[in-house]
Amino acid sequence: MNEAENLFVNKLKTVETIAQELNLCRKTVMNWKEKGDWDYKRQLYYKSKITFHEEMYEFARKLMKEIVADMDEGNKVDASKMYTFTKLIPMFTKVKGYEDVVAKPAKEQPKGLTPDIIAQIEQDILGIPQQTES
Repeated sequence: MNEAENLFVNKLKTVETIAQELNLCRKTVMNWKEKGDWDYKRQLYYKSKITFHEEMYEFARKLMKEIVADMDEGNKVDASKMYTFTKLIPMFTKVKGYEDVVAKPAKEQPKGLTPDIIAQIEQDILGIPQQTES
């Protein structure tokens, strides 16, 4: 169950993909998803990641302004500031790649009855128990 949750929350895998990869019934994974509130956990995880990256950008901007100000004033640039800034530069491409993934428009929700909705109806309205592992 923990592995399935990790795949959904952190790796953005679908219920169907997780079921296939872990050789589980889709309904089992969907049941875990609902009981564990994975949608909310995924939202919190990515919100925290976005916040961290925004803070990293802001830190790099402030650091760069300090370095440029020292250079403009003819002062010696603090070696630790320069070292930190040069270590941050390679991380920007990783951050950009991450932001591109996060900034993608959300997939259009399918219209009509999806397998997840059907399974939920079967369980909640018709009283058909969800299948466990296949």
